[in-house]
Amino acid sequence: MSDATGDETRTLLRRVPVFSGLSEQDIERVAEVAVPRFFEAGEVVFREGDDSDTCYIVRTGTARAIREHSDGRSITLANFGPGDIFGELAMFGGERRSATVDTLEDTEAVAILGGDMRRLMNEHADIAVKLITALAQRLRATNERLARQSFQTVQSRVAAVLSQLVQAAREGGAADRDVVIRSTQADIAQLAGSSRESASRFLAVLERSGVITQGRGRLTVHDAPALERYVY
Repeated sequence: MSDATGDETRTLLRRVPVFSGLSEQDIERVAEVAVPRFFEAGEVVFREGDDSDTCYIVRTGTARAIREHSDGRSITLANFGPGDIFGELAMFGGERRSATVDTLEDTEAVAILGGDMRRLMNEHADIAVKLITALAQRLRATNERLARQSFQTVQSRVAAVLSQLVQAAREGGAADRDVVIRSTQADIAQLAGSSRESASRFLAVLERSGVITQGRGRLTVHDAPALERYVY
C-alpha cells in the first residue's frame, strides 16, 4: 500500500465509530490489512446466505442492505455512505450473511478480511475490547431508533430518514443546500417502515412546499432544516 493510500485509509478508519476509539498504533495495524476495492453501480457486494468473511468500509459512493422475500418483494434495511461500515460481524466469526448488499452508484471501499481482524484481536486484546464496546453502542442506537420509529407518524419517519441521508451525503462532501439523495420512493418508504403510497404522499407535500425536488431514482433536498420540523 502506497503512503498516500495508507494515509487515506487511516483517515477513513478514524471516521468509523467502530474504530474511532482505537489508538493511532492500532489504527495503523488495521490499515495494514485493509485492501482497496471498487464496485460499479448496481454491483452486488455479497448476497444473503453467503459465507461471511469480509467487512467493508465505504470511501466514496453509496451502498444499501436489502432483504428479499420468496415472492420477489424486497425491503431496504439500511443505506451506507462514506465512512459507514457493513458486514462487520465477519470480524467475529463465519456466520452467513443476513442481507444482500449492493451499490447504488460507483463505490470505492476498503475490505478487511475477518481472519486478519481476528488475528489482530488475538494479538492485541485492547482492540477486541474496543471493537466489542463500539458494536454494543451501535446495537443500542439501532434499538433506540426502532423504538422511536414505533411511536412516530409516517411523516416523521420519512423526514427523519431524509435527514439521515442528507447528513450522510454531507459527510461524503455534499454542499449544505441542494443535496442530492440517490434513493427511490420505494427505498425511502422501506427505510421509514411505511408503505410506498404513504411515503409518496408526504414527499409530494414536501415538493409542493419547495423543501425537495423529485427526479427519477433520486431527489434533491433544498431545505434540510425544514425537514426537522416534521421530526419528533
